[in-house]
Amino acid sequence: MKLANNKILITGGASGIGFGLAERFIKENNTVIICGRRESALQEAKDKLPSVITKACDLSNETDRIELYKWIAENHSDLNVLVNNAGIQNWMNIGDDDFYEKANDEITTNVLAPIHLTKLFTELDSLDTIINVTSGLAFVPFSQVPVYCGTKAFMRSFTLSLRHSLKDSKIVVIEMIPPALNTDLGGKGIHDAHPAVSDFVTSVFEQMKEGKTELTFGTSEDRAKANNDSISEYFNRMNP
Repeated sequence: MKLANNKILITGGASGIGFGLAERFIKENNTVIICGRRESALQEAKDKLPSVITKACDLSNETDRIELYKWIAENHSDLNVLVNNAGIQNWMNIGDDDFYEKANDEITTNVLAPIHLTKLFTELDSLDTIINVTSGLAFVPFSQVPVYCGTKAFMRSFTLSLRHSLKDSKIVVIEMIPPALNTDLGGKGIHDAHPAVSDFVTSVFEQMKEGKTELTFGTSEDRAKANNDSISEYFNRMNP
């Protein structure tokens, strides 16, 4: 992937990893569009990154996804990079009364939405890069976020298949595999002790410069290379 002179859509780009990627892509001389559900969060992002283009969109809603694509096709038909980053994480247990409702929300946002967007945006003649943000939890699940882990395992599998199916096209498929980072994913304060998003972004940009399509950082590198024995060891350590 070339790192400059792109037009890029980052879903969930107003905070966390999405915002970190938006900030760095802008520094690398790219045009960046971010979308998210909350107008207030989008405005806060624009206050920090004046050149960013914002679009309010609830990706859990099929109609909103279609409208987002139509808006891009009409107003930014030269968009060439799609970053499927938006996701939600619920700490929950199968015994919770609202377990199914929360699971449904996670599956819709973390799986159905990026699949749908991928299908829609591959219709753009200009598209040449798809970046899917998965997780180290795609390889070793953490039982307190059981459905989130399952959605990321799905996206890991989908990304591998997508890369293979598009191998004879001009579209490059990149997987970003973050470990736990200092974001508000899952709730404020939960991940305060984890590495900064900026460190992750610096690392994955260096890897993209090297031409890599599977981008890891910290513990996610170990998990991506794990065998059955080491996966069991990680699982027991994470789920005492």
